[in-house]
Amino acid sequence: MLKIRFFRKGLKGKPFYSLVVTNSKTSRTGKFIERIGFFDPFSKIKKINLKKYIYWKGVGAKPTNSVLKIINEFIKYNK
Repeated sequence: MLKIRFFRKGLKGKPFYSLVVTNSKTSRTGKFIERIGFFDPFSKIKKINLKKYIYWKGVGAKPTNSVLKIINEFIKYNK
């Protein structure tokens, strides 16, 4: 099963997340299929490729709850 979830990067106490498509069995920082965006929680910077997100969702990838929250905020402020 495919998941759309965050891939944690950055230093201890200063996380930076990439939005990736991965197999649900892999670890949080394991292999991933494709990077479709990123999110910095401290500066609130979000960059997401919505075309790729929609494609992977159509293929059957399920986003996590935290990813859905970020995607909804991104869509709301980028209309």
